[in-house]
Amino acid sequence: MSTPVMLVTGGSRGIGAATARMAAEAGYRIVVNYAANSAAADMVVGDIVADGGQAFAIGADVSDEDAVLAMFDEIDARYGRLDALVNNAGVVDDAERLEDMSMDRLRRMFEINVFGTMLCAREAVKRMSSAHGGRGGTIVNVSSASVTLGSPSQYIDYASSKGAVETFTMALAKEVVGEKIRVNAVRPGIIDTEIHASGGDPDRVARLGASLPMGRAGTAREVAGAIIWLASDISSYTTGAVVDVSGGRAV
Repeated sequence: MSTPVMLVTGGSRGIGAATARMAAEAGYRIVVNYAANSAAADMVVGDIVADGGQAFAIGADVSDEDAVLAMFDEIDARYGRLDALVNNAGVVDDAERLEDMSMDRLRRMFEINVFGTMLCAREAVKRMSSAHGGRGGTIVNVSSASVTLGSPSQYIDYASSKGAVETFTMALAKEVVGEKIRVNAVRPGIIDTEIHASGGDPDRVARLGASLPMGRAGTAREVAGAIIWLASDISSYTTGAVVDVSGGRAV
């Protein structure tokens, strides 16, 4: 079957779920990765299938190499190909200053946000690269406007991890540009998703929305639109780019 396949990590909620649904509308077969919330992932899959698409959900902690390897083996067995990877899985934590951050917190932040992104990209390259007999593909990493803001006294660990993701995006794009793989990133600003609640600030969107340049927070679907564009052939001459989806919130 020639229908392209997209893996969306952290695809059960927020930007990941919106991306999975929009990609299915665009004709991709979807792999919805989740860490723990199988019910939410099954709901995304159910919506895609109800609309005539193809999808399945698979649980895997992207910071666990064995789990990542098993996930890619399952994709090989089910679909036999991978055309697009969206590295969306990520975590944030409660607002703290650096001197209050534990090593466990720092380790978790980088293991999921950075190492997880790199592990999944590594396995995708093995399957996509023309140097390994692949047909090519696209990788889109999800960064954050915190890279330019720094998020002092809040989430400097998160901002730093996303800075690493952007550097990795640029570096990998150059490494595989001759192997039919494009690598890009999106940089969302304040987006109305559940990540704010998971970071201990559920009212953040309501509190900050009106003060943003556009007078509102963004939506997950607006970020998903940029991701789908980067993953598609429409952006065929774009690699190593970071697309800002922050509604003008640059500083």
